[in-house]
Amino acid sequence: MTTRILHVVTNVSHYEDPTHPTGLWLTELAHPWNIFGAKEWEQAIVSPAGGKVPLEPPALKWPNIDATGKAWLADPRKMALLENTASPADIRASEFDAIFFTGGHGVMFDFPKSEGLQAITRDIFETGGVVAAVCHGYCGLLETRLSDGKRLVDGRNLTGYSWLEEILAGVAKDVPYDVEQRMKDYGADYTKGLIPFLSHVVVDGRLVTGQNPWSATETAKAVANFLESK
Repeated sequence: MTTRILHVVTNVSHYEDPTHPTGLWLTELAHPWNIFGAKEWEQAIVSPAGGKVPLEPPALKWPNIDATGKAWLADPRKMALLENTASPADIRASEFDAIFFTGGHGVMFDFPKSEGLQAITRDIFETGGVVAAVCHGYCGLLETRLSDGKRLVDGRNLTGYSWLEEILAGVAKDVPYDVEQRMKDYGADYTKGLIPFLSHVVVDGRLVTGQNPWSATETAKAVANFLESK
């Protein structure tokens, strides 16, 4: 059977201040998409509300945009995928081998609130699938509980966008919470790379996480390695 990957993206287009735009950090979708696409695996995109996906403006500017991101922007078929994404109600978790949460600051607002995404994540994980997240994507794991009531992240090794990186990016005063600290409060064993804004990936069994946008490729490769070794 063909391996299938479910990518998760945000619907949120701005911070609490409506004049401060945000959205999907495009390369965090584009790089994994290419990694999985090269293996001819099937891929789908879901968002908490379904429908259109906004793009985070800083992610489209140098040095954050690269050839992979530019190629996505220039491809009408790829861009069309972000115009009408599926909602959780459209998704059957049993059809996917992995769920991959992308980032961008928009996810901080809608990922943790989506009970539909939580159910899909739980079902994929409990049936032997991989749960992965890159950068702020790990916000989507905050409220996910397993069937025994325990948080999925409790006692697990993981990483994600750090508070130091929020500060260095100049948005610490704008984000709704410190997700690094919240993960620690929820029992996760959070680690980060010694140097901010460099690739850092943590693999804890079927939980695979990357710290920042520059970790997207290696996170996807780690997911692929696990799925190919099953």
